[in-house]
Amino acid sequence: MRYERANIQAMAGYVPGEQPGDAQVIKLNTNENPYPPPQAVMEALHSITPDTLRRYPPPMADEFRRVAAAVHGLGAENVLATNAGDELLRLAITTFVEPGQPIGTAEPSYSLYPVLAEIHGSPVVRVELQQDWDLPADFSRWMNDAGVRLTFIVNPHAPSGKLVSVDRLAKIAAELRGVLLVDEAYIDFVDPDLRHDSIELVRRFENVLLLRTLSKGYSLAGLRFGYGLGAASLIEPMLTKTKDSYNTDIIAQRLATAALQSRDDAKRSWQAVRSERTRVTEALAAMGLPCPPSQSNFVLAAAGPTGRARGIYESLKRRNIYVRYFDQDRLRDKLRITIGTPEQNNALLAALKELTQSAECGV
Repeated sequence: MRYERANIQAMAGYVPGEQPGDAQVIKLNTNENPYPPPQAVMEALHSITPDTLRRYPPPMADEFRRVAAAVHGLGAENVLATNAGDELLRLAITTFVEPGQPIGTAEPSYSLYPVLAEIHGSPVVRVELQQDWDLPADFSRWMNDAGVRLTFIVNPHAPSGKLVSVDRLAKIAAELRGVLLVDEAYIDFVDPDLRHDSIELVRRFENVLLLRTLSKGYSLAGLRFGYGLGAASLIEPMLTKTKDSYNTDIIAQRLATAALQSRDDAKRSWQAVRSERTRVTEALAAMGLPCPPSQSNFVLAAAGPTGRARGIYESLKRRNIYVRYFDQDRLRDKLRITIGTPEQNNALLAALKELTQSAECGV
């Protein structure tokens, strides 16, 4: 006897990247920051007392929201703390989309978006990205014509790493009839020379919601803490109505607050990743595995003929080096590779050089 709803029974769940239990593997498959979190985060962790754990946490995460607002030049009413960025995605669907109304996104994109839509009972409108991974010029028209109430754009894009400009996002926000959620999970790794400042979108538009996470830039993937930035009219119903009563725990709130207060320490890891991203991209291109320009903490390497990418992925795995392979259209001939430490990247590049010169990977 099955008791779940029909749409839940019929759907496929989200498939996360592999999480090997062996700490000795080189793990470049789930876009974790290879460097430790700021020291202040660890000090905050050690300051947690038994009495702190005995009590319920602040339900609105007021101190974190105050600090986040100051960091971004907004008010606390523009900030919502969430249990990782994924909770914000679910809250946005629950709050702004009637069951059965469509949700929109580009294709390919973060594979959790359609899963959350299916749970909600909403169809997904997918608009194919151009060959250079850019959004098509008529992206907004597709969304409006389909009656989409909530549109997801991951920026920098996953899995390519391409960055959509703030001007382009502003144009899309102005054109859309629904809410635009810009998933900025990888925003901390954008080259600062580009002067990409999306916070102005929150000030200019009532329908823009920005997703931020501490998982990538602050090396806190295990903490599961994210936050949303948006107009008070977007934040208020999620904050007071649709989020869980105590959605973020006291340890997460304390550590997340310490992390944002230690941005200078975190920035050093962002720059280290950017530097290695450039080196790895150039090395991959030299061995016939070119990548589009990336503003994320990963690159998307083209591996050549059909079957070769999977072969390289499996051969690397046998060497205890994990990268990400996606068995889906436009990605079957590619590998997404997280930027690791110089030592990890050296091991990866040495293994790839050997594999591309041998028949082991199925070529």
